[in-house]
Amino acid sequence: MGKSVLAILAVLVVLALIIGGLAVGKYNSLVRERNNVDQQWAQVENQLQRRADLIGNLVGTVKGITKQESDVFVKIAEARSKLLAVPAGDIEGKMAANEQLSRAMNAGGLLGTGGRFLSITEQYPQLKSSENFMKLQDELAGTENRLAVARKDYNESVTSYNNMRQTFPTVLIAGMLGFQDKPFFKAEADAKVAPKVDFSK
Repeated sequence: MGKSVLAILAVLVVLALIIGGLAVGKYNSLVRERNNVDQQWAQVENQLQRRADLIGNLVGTVKGITKQESDVFVKIAEARSKLLAVPAGDIEGKMAANEQLSRAMNAGGLLGTGGRFLSITEQYPQLKSSENFMKLQDELAGTENRLAVARKDYNESVTSYNNMRQTFPTVLIAGMLGFQDKPFFKAEADAKVAPKVDFSK
């Protein structure tokens, strides 16, 4: 072999090492970002589970006092069961089930936006005097706040991961190695509608 052939081979080997090193670096970065997204989603799931548990307890407390308002509680219980039935890894399924539960809760007023549940608590003053009811309602409000923070953190990690995955040259490696974009946790449709407050009563 001539010196020129050896020189070309040496250059090719160096280029292969550089490209391989870049590919490994990008792969490792993608794995770290994806794991961060998964970790943040786990926090969202923790808050969704806590929320579902509290809703079950709150509905149970209210049901004992307001037996004839069962249609509100049946819808909330059904939506809660659907959320709990979605497998842990099914992010989009959890998001859809959470939206359905939020709609049921908003219709029932459990999220504090008025609706049927507020009128129920007005009709049954013993609910307001129930220490258990008030404690559960406060815990649910706190959980909603923690869920909002967890969703924000999750969406920030998704933005970081998706940006890395979609930029050149990482997009080439991501496509070959099966890295897919992660979905954002969007606000429920009802969250875009401001609650109506009526002080005339």
